[in-house]
Amino acid sequence: MTDDRFPAPDTLRLMTWNIHAGIGPDGVRDLARIVALIRRHDPDIVALQEVDSRHDAPGEEPAFAFLKRSLGLHAVEARAITVPDGDYGHMLISRFPVCGMQVHDISIARREPRRAIEARVDTPQGPLTVVAVHLGLKLRERRQQAERLADMVRRAEGPVAMLGDFNEWQGLGAVRRLAAAGLPERTHHRTFPASRPMLKLDRIFARPAGLLVSTRTDPAGRGASDHLPLIADIRLPGAARPGRPPDGRA
Repeated sequence: MTDDRFPAPDTLRLMTWNIHAGIGPDGVRDLARIVALIRRHDPDIVALQEVDSRHDAPGEEPAFAFLKRSLGLHAVEARAITVPDGDYGHMLISRFPVCGMQVHDISIARREPRRAIEARVDTPQGPLTVVAVHLGLKLRERRQQAERLADMVRRAEGPVAMLGDFNEWQGLGAVRRLAAAGLPERTHHRTFPASRPMLKLDRIFARPAGLLVSTRTDPAGRGASDHLPLIADIRLPGAARPGRPPDGRA
């Protein structure tokens, strides 16, 4: 029997979670319990949405810095809103080096600013392009943003994983466009609202087919955010199986 807390030796673990600024159903902002739940899953790469330093108390370590220090060696930040009392956006954190990155502005006029993180992660299984997103609330807005994301996917070389909060519950806009762009793998879990999940807002897309090995949510997330965290184990093409050398020789 496998233990889902620990990834298999030949897989990578991805996680995406809209952390709602760390505010749980009790109204308490507690980033430490966010970190504790993430650590239990031990992801290699985690995308976090609604990171908000505007709630930081005087003298408190900024939210972006705290999460990076607590969860990984390498981080890419996408600060979509900056005001005098702090920043709001999302971030990608990896235990493996990021050998190339770009933060894309995918904002639509007169709508909330949005960013997409595109990063090339140098994993032990080989390079992986990871795109972390938090899309808009309007259908037309998401369709336009998905077209830009589809262009990124078409330009990317090799395996791709796109993860985040797509704010897409009908599967008619962003989901359909990204599937058509060459991301045949995707999750189908309900993640929102965390107390009684009904909508599939948070997703992981991937290529090539077969990249996703297993996917799941963690119901314990309902105590820390209004979304459930989404976790996926992936296996890159050519990844060595346990007990076999990387070149496949017995």
